[in-house]
Amino acid sequence: MQVSKTQVMAEKSYIYQAEWLVRNYLLADHLVACTSVLVGIYLWKMAYDVTHTISSLYYKGYASLTKIQRIEWNNRGMSSAHAIFITVTSVYSVFFSDLFSDHIEGLVIFRSSSLSIFTLGVSVGYFVSDLAMIFWLYPSLGGIEYVLHHLLSATAISYTMLSGEGQLYTYMVLISEATTPGINLRWFLGTAGMKKSSAYLVNGVMMFIAWLVARILLFIYLFYYIYLYYDQIRQMHTFGYLLTFLVPAALFIMNIMWFTKILRGLRKTLAKRQ
Repeated sequence: MQVSKTQVMAEKSYIYQAEWLVRNYLLADHLVACTSVLVGIYLWKMAYDVTHTISSLYYKGYASLTKIQRIEWNNRGMSSAHAIFITVTSVYSVFFSDLFSDHIEGLVIFRSSSLSIFTLGVSVGYFVSDLAMIFWLYPSLGGIEYVLHHLLSATAISYTMLSGEGQLYTYMVLISEATTPGINLRWFLGTAGMKKSSAYLVNGVMMFIAWLVARILLFIYLFYYIYLYYDQIRQMHTFGYLLTFLVPAALFIMNIMWFTKILRGLRKTLAKRQ
């Protein structure tokens, strides 16, 4: 049976329209960004609920915690889940993905993809969710330093997600979230009454090492990278240019302050062991 020329043209027209819809709507950067933030909020709410369910079933002391302690317990479970997710994806994006490879033509400072945008959006969803909880229970879940940290992070990630500028540096900064599970574990151990245990001591040592590597040395390497690609950074929009310098600098100062607290805490713990 022969197919008429009109039918062939109609089928091609439908295919073209479908391709246009996928390219300009379903895969449009702005839609990917909005969708990923909503997906992130849903996922981290799910992580909060899963932490509550697992803790209720497998940790007998969970029921004896106060209401605010249970909320913080679940919140830290959510925080750890995000930290693991964003650390793995950031390490992959920076060191193993072809997106920021030297073999690809074009300025590295302006490179992005649907996957990199979606990943950043999921992370924005976490910071929005956590900020909401911090404000709701302020200051039980963290003081002004946590608010400042989350606002800076959410602003910088949102900008690079929507503009496509500086995603390499954003992912490098997000690698520092690798320290979060250890910090949360320390709080879990302390809340569970295990401050005198060997696990608490080992956690303190590992947290010190992780913080030194991921939040001190990594940031120094980041500043070197900013210097290395400064000619490209100069071509960014003014807001993105300022964020590239101000946000890492502010976070680095906070990291130094927290690092001194970690060092004092580790010294105190080791002194009690002697």
